Amino acid sequence: MNSTYRIKTNLGNITVSLYGDTPKHKANFEKLVGEKYYDGIRFHRVIEGFMIQSGDPLSRNDDNRMLHGTGGPDYQIPAEIKHSNRKGTLAAARDNNPQKASSGSQFYINQADNNFLDGEYTVFGEVTDGIDVVDKIAVVEKDFNDNPIDPVTIETIEAIKDPA
Repeated sequence: MNSTYRIKTNLGNITVSLYGDTPKHKANFEKLVGEKYYDGIRFHRVIEGFMIQSGDPLSRNDDNRMLHGTGGPDYQIPAEIKHSNRKGTLAAARDNNPQKASSGSQFYINQADNNFLDGEYTVFGEVTDGIDVVDKIAVVEKDFNDNPIDPVTIETIEAIKDPA
């Protein structure tokens, strides 16, 4: 099965490779990509020197900016905490819960080494190309909630055929 994906944004492309040892998170991401779930969703939380976050379907609607970051499917994914939050890694966001279960759709890309998050969030992939796009997204103008003033949108995410 493919494990490499191109996240096409309005500011450029980010290629990510998913880890095989986080199978529940990998399968969930692949399912959502296959359903075109992420198409049109924005990066709703962007903090320079920290991370960029996306995956909330409510972010498609600018009228509900105060709700951005609160949406997603009505399920969580059990924690698969194995990797460090290094610059360029892809991790599942989550609300505060004792099981450290992940959000059903929200994810973030570390824009810096964020080792203080280790042991708290499931890292399930890494950027293999396009870290410059992550850095470009991280410095856009934001409102008081770290939500970009001008939308940074995921146009689509597509599987890249693994070389045979």
